[in-house]
Amino acid sequence: MPTLDEEIARHLQEALASGELQSAKGYGKPLPDMPGWDDTPEALRMPFKILKDAGVAPPEIELFHERARLRAALAQCADEGERQRLGRELNDVEVKIAVRLGALRANARL
Repeated sequence: MPTLDEEIARHLQEALASGELQSAKGYGKPLPDMPGWDDTPEALRMPFKILKDAGVAPPEIELFHERARLRAALAQCADEGERQRLGRELNDVEVKIAVRLGALRANARL
């Protein structure tokens, strides 16, 4: 049974022979610099690149968007009861962000 590396090599050879590889975006060109690449822990670079190429944001980014939405809603809110609810929700999101970022820093993975 072939190893994963052997199987990948076989698929690449087939793509090269059929001309499919040459039609790939960026074929024969150096990889473009990605902002933040050097600041990203090595263990997370490939998973984040896969997510980016698939058009999917990491869960932490979604939490940042949620935090921004809640802050904006809180700034616009006049009702005290609603302000308290939004404040609790914002606090929950900030705790989730802190926990996830702490785990990323400590383990370079989640």
